[in-house]
Amino acid sequence: MCTHMAQNEASCDNKKSQPQPVQPHPVQEQLSGVQYCVNSPPPWPEAVLLGFQHYILTLGMTVLIPTMIVPQMGGGNAEKAKVIQSLLFVSGLSTFLQSLFGTRLPTVVVGSYTYLIPTISIVQANRYNSYTDPYERFTQTIRGIQGALIISACFQIIMGFLGFWRNAVRFLSPLSVVPYVTFTGLGLYRLGFPMLAKCVEVGLPALIVMVFVSQYLNRFISTKKPVFDRFAVLFTIASAWLFAQLLTSSTAYNHKPETTQTSCRTDRAGLVSSAQWVYLPYPFQWGSPTFNYGEAFSMIAASFVSLFESTGTFYAAARYGSATPVPPSVISRGTGWVGVASLLNGMFGSVTGCAASVENAGLLALTRVGSRRVIQISAGFMIFFSVFGKLGAIFASVPLPIIAALYCVFFGYVSSAGLGFLQFCNLNSFRTKFVLGFSFFLGISIPQYFIEYYHVKHEHSGSRWFNDMVTVIFMSHTTVAALVAFIFDITLSREDDAARNDSGLKWWERFSIYKADLRTNEFYALPGRLDELFPAL
Repeated sequence: MCTHMAQNEASCDNKKSQPQPVQPHPVQEQLSGVQYCVNSPPPWPEAVLLGFQHYILTLGMTVLIPTMIVPQMGGGNAEKAKVIQSLLFVSGLSTFLQSLFGTRLPTVVVGSYTYLIPTISIVQANRYNSYTDPYERFTQTIRGIQGALIISACFQIIMGFLGFWRNAVRFLSPLSVVPYVTFTGLGLYRLGFPMLAKCVEVGLPALIVMVFVSQYLNRFISTKKPVFDRFAVLFTIASAWLFAQLLTSSTAYNHKPETTQTSCRTDRAGLVSSAQWVYLPYPFQWGSPTFNYGEAFSMIAASFVSLFESTGTFYAAARYGSATPVPPSVISRGTGWVGVASLLNGMFGSVTGCAASVENAGLLALTRVGSRRVIQISAGFMIFFSVFGKLGAIFASVPLPIIAALYCVFFGYVSSAGLGFLQFCNLNSFRTKFVLGFSFFLGISIPQYFIEYYHVKHEHSGSRWFNDMVTVIFMSHTTVAALVAFIFDITLSREDDAARNDSGLKWWERFSIYKADLRTNEFYALPGRLDELFPAL
């Protein structure tokens, strides 16, 4: 007996001496490390600076799209300045409405790159070739764009407010949300380094400064508050802008090609001299909209893609705002208000529809501030600088390669928000591996085919509006990846309880109904007593 006891004691000693296995990181329904979440605003001075950062970031899309479209329409710098001011004004108004009555998340609503293909098709329509006066051609073209935007916005409003989108989103699980949100960020890669490389001597230093200030500088300089990562956008833009100004003033670009000068110089935007000191955008300022059924259908396809991209951004913003996953009814409500934003864009003549801003959702992650108040302050900046055009034009003249350097960081943050939903899935399941791998691969491969072959082959075909519809949908990495994951998720991962658990659906189901989780009301409830008039389902 004594020998047996000794063996047991030795066995216990061995167990004590063996290293304990490292436990994996616990699952987190709400992201920790966020200092100010949706309902907890930072102090006013800090909130104003953070709101100004969000405003600066919106200028990328706000300036890029009119800069590409307006010259093709026959407009000059004065028309471009008015379109930018109108787009910025509507973006500020729409952001404020979204934060009050939409998802209530810290999301910014801006002009969407998705609408570019149908918009260019309208600009290149044969019926505008008869106008020889550039300004007349501009006004006739923008009225055609307005008509198509108004019809497509009505489609988006119906999908959102009548609950059609809610019923579709209700079938999502964490497994299908992973490629959905991931490609919301990754799908915009063309606006990252390719746009930065148009002026690499300015854009690349901006990217290096951004990464160094936000990730490394706090290792060398200690501060009581997280200053460097929280205000890295201001540090980066100020230093890169000053560097670009020095290169411009030193005549470094005087003998460079025109495209290089346009991308690199700080005096080629033409906005400061063309913008009015005070200009209040108003509906139908270019005249009554005109309608064409083919152009309306192609624009509806763009608004359909915008539904996908805005929904992916809502999920990322909820994650970085330390909120619970967005209920389908709230997403439907938010996309309905995005439709209202596109309707306002159509009325004000802003040449593009709206979507939730991916880059601003990424900025929430960098600053670790997901406060709704910060976004409302940024909306105030948008409205203010759109009305006082000369002041706004100063900031809008930042070279786009500098903004593209910021996109490289923020689009990546949104992509990682999608990958974060993997923690709720069983990655050892071969069904999970198939759905993820297949949707990721086709999310890259199918759009690449339409970019390289289909769009080029059918660009000048007779039924251009139909080809635009197909191209807009299948060139969107987000839409393709989300649809593939959705189809295989509901057909392969809902067979039994084990499969539902592998896809994370059993954990996810309680967020599918608004009142199933007690925390939902804290983040998504409408102000006042509006919840009684518009109850969430």
